[in-house]
Amino acid sequence: MATNGTEFESVRTVSVVRHYKLGRTLIPAVDGVSLAAGRGEFIALLGASGSGKSTLLNLIAGLDRPDSGAIVVEGSDLATMSSEQLAQYRRHTVGMVFQSFNLVPTMTLYENVELPMRFAEVKRKERRARGVEALERVGLGDRMQHRPSEMSGGEQQRAALARALVNRPKLLLADEPTGNLDSKTGKEIMDLIRELNRTLEMTVIMVTHERSLAERYANRLVFLGDGKLVGESVNELEKIGATR
Repeated sequence: MATNGTEFESVRTVSVVRHYKLGRTLIPAVDGVSLAAGRGEFIALLGASGSGKSTLLNLIAGLDRPDSGAIVVEGSDLATMSSEQLAQYRRHTVGMVFQSFNLVPTMTLYENVELPMRFAEVKRKERRARGVEALERVGLGDRMQHRPSEMSGGEQQRAALARALVNRPKLLLADEPTGNLDSKTGKEIMDLIRELNRTLEMTVIMVTHERSLAERYANRLVFLGDGKLVGESVNELEKIGATR
């Protein structure tokens, strides 16, 4: 399915619905959400626990399927893709960072970062160059042979970010990326994500419950409640800061 938006549009959801059954009760996790993100935009999804933020992010990530509606990313509708096509999408188009770092504890940082390239069948010589580049980009070029247990929480999240970037995705999805970090380390991670958003022109959609964090980094704030989009605003403070 082709998008009806402009060529600068990265993501569009159209009346997306995802309900879950809990016994005889139907839980409307996402209930008719339509949202568009421009290429290179940084969007923060805000709302109370259970508002549908993470479910919407998982749908855009191709980790879950909508009951109805369309999810168009870079011109292709995820809702119509086969399982194999979704796997290819996750390997090549989207990168994901979560609150839990999800690094493989028995692997070195380099091996963790190399893993997505193995799945994407990148040639060995190119894997080495791209893995080193990704770790250097997040300031871990001298820690490639260390294992996650030897790293601080902030360093592990940097490694997780390098892993998300190594296949050069057009879209980065972040679910509470600073949730397990202290405020100083969280700021360092968010500064890095914003820098990558701007220098690589990579679209970022971030779930957070912290409005102050969203206002500091995102171009646009989108508010969800009971599975519905209940409001959105352009972040004038971030726009002013970006032009200084």
